[in-house]
Amino acid sequence: MPRTYGLTGPISEDLPEEDNLIQTRKLLDTMKSYNVYENNLELEHRERVVKRLESLFRDWLKEMCIEMNVPKVVTEKVGGKIFPFGSYHLGVHSKGADIDALCVGPGFLERKAFFTSFFAKLKAQKEVKDIQAIEEAYVPVITLSWEGIQIDLVFALLSQRSVPDNLDLLNNSIVKNVVDARCVRSFNGYRVTEEILRLVPNVLNFRVALRAVKLWAKQRNIYSNKLGFLGGVSWAIMVARICQVYPNATASTLVIKFFKIFSMWVWPIPIRLMEVEKCNYNLPFWDTKVNRRDRCHLMPIITPAYPQQNTSVNVSRSTFAILNEEIDRGHAICLEIEQKKAKWSELFEQTDFFKKYQYVLRHVKMKIDIATHRTQLSSPVSLYCTTHRCFALVSSDCSFVLLFFLTFSHNGCWNVNGIICNRSSKN
Repeated sequence: MPRTYGLTGPISEDLPEEDNLIQTRKLLDTMKSYNVYENNLELEHRERVVKRLESLFRDWLKEMCIEMNVPKVVTEKVGGKIFPFGSYHLGVHSKGADIDALCVGPGFLERKAFFTSFFAKLKAQKEVKDIQAIEEAYVPVITLSWEGIQIDLVFALLSQRSVPDNLDLLNNSIVKNVVDARCVRSFNGYRVTEEILRLVPNVLNFRVALRAVKLWAKQRNIYSNKLGFLGGVSWAIMVARICQVYPNATASTLVIKFFKIFSMWVWPIPIRLMEVEKCNYNLPFWDTKVNRRDRCHLMPIITPAYPQQNTSVNVSRSTFAILNEEIDRGHAICLEIEQKKAKWSELFEQTDFFKKYQYVLRHVKMKIDIATHRTQLSSPVSLYCTTHRCFALVSSDCSFVLLFFLTFSHNGCWNVNGIICNRSSKN
């Protein structure tokens, strides 16, 4: 019996016809014209950088063992491993995109050492530029540029003395004895990415379809979790769900079905790829039956790894309306593509910011006081127009920056979406 992917059976198991294959070739050609693919030399460069990083990380772990006077047998077997995740691990990263990577170390280390000792070791490498440690982030991270490639490193401790090469991070016992929630969040970046790959019937078709959806979302300015839209993991889960219900479809068909299905989707019915076991490890777990706050989420898109989380908690009523408007537009264009009345390039047309919005605040400067959920600012802030799409609120001491879009739509509603950057505690 063939394997069934997802929580339900497939909608269609039809095999592709010649026209579907032709449309996929046209889709690929169109995406290549947007220069989203890296060439082989660039891909090989990324692989070398990741291997060099892992070698450096392993050396550092052994140095830490010697410094802590750990028994020689433990030092020799301490191991250490780096797991890329996110778009790079999914195989859908665009040219010049960053690499997200998880560094896994043994449990006898302290997290602080990663952000001090390993940070110093990285900083000493001639290939490294623009390095910064952000320990206060929700998922603490070291950001750096290695030979021109932007890398975000997160760190997690394993509840054992060594990190073997064959470590299976999808085993839920990995997070069972982890006492630091920051480690759990760091683990889950990789765990979610790997589960997505395991839950689609055809990885190659999934990757092409996801690349197309990501390109469309970026062109339409709705690719941003921080601004209240959807980030990479949300789009990946949505595309993966379409792959599950159309297991034999070509990439072009998957893109067309993506817009068709989600233009009809009845939110807030959640998008889920699998039934995640509730292991009762006392970790936050998205569940509308138990958590009242979870019932308020407008567009739940749930991660396929324990503890399951909603990837779209930042979606607001205004961004929800914009997302649905753009999906409806995509569906209408895909219908015309099926009827050979439109080309794929029309799907990827950039949004005309000034045509879409009747009023846009530009080139203004004013003094106001602003309160955040953490801080009441006493110093004045100034409002600047940084680009034709973005504004910045900057405090007088430059310790606080709020980047946001402020637009007035034809329906008479103000849309405000922002990113808060508190720089006072960063290195």
